[in-house]
Amino acid sequence: MASWAVRTNGAGRTEDVHDDGDRVSAVAVGRPVVPPGVEVVAHVPPAPAEGAAAAVDRARPALVLVDLTGPEGVAPAVIAAVLARVPDAAVLAVASAVADHARVLDAVRAGATGVATGADPRELAAVAAAAAAGRPAFSPGLADVVLESVAAPTHAVPELSPRESEVLRLVVEGLTAKQIAARLVLSPRTVENHVQRLLRKFEVPGRAALVRHAIEYGLA
Repeated sequence: MASWAVRTNGAGRTEDVHDDGDRVSAVAVGRPVVPPGVEVVAHVPPAPAEGAAAAVDRARPALVLVDLTGPEGVAPAVIAAVLARVPDAAVLAVASAVADHARVLDAVRAGATGVATGADPRELAAVAAAAAAGRPAFSPGLADVVLESVAAPTHAVPELSPRESEVLRLVVEGLTAKQIAARLVLSPRTVENHVQRLLRKFEVPGRAALVRHAIEYGLA
């Protein structure tokens, strides 16, 4: 993983140095700012969204960078399409130096793992590293925007059966379908059927968004 280090130069002053290390592979959709330590293996246009999703499916990168600065509604469509095709994809939406809050929320609702601005390369690198690891990550100030939105959810909490609640809790813990099946003494296909019903009930495109919704509503 790329990192930052501090070294002393010849004049005895400290300076920041970016250490490439193992670079994170990424597919860039549109023209997002590329974080330090990230290697773009494919550039694809954002439209059609299904074409971008197909490119991600072929490349299977560690991270998907989606440009938030394009026409309104394009980025959320791309994010949703990518997660519908590759549910476990780590998607980082990248805004300009100043992010539009409505676009940030649209990206999160579509299932983005995180949202970053391109203003500070060091912060952008840290957010990208966290997102690639599957952790929700936001540039400073953007997390507050998301949390304020979560404080007043616009959708009713779906009614879940006891078994669906069990499956949801284990999905949030990060277990795979096979692991959940072993834990609950079910077949993997039955577990997948439960997961698909959960996705429909929460109206989300993939597991990452499902986990976020479960945490937001206090269900896990």
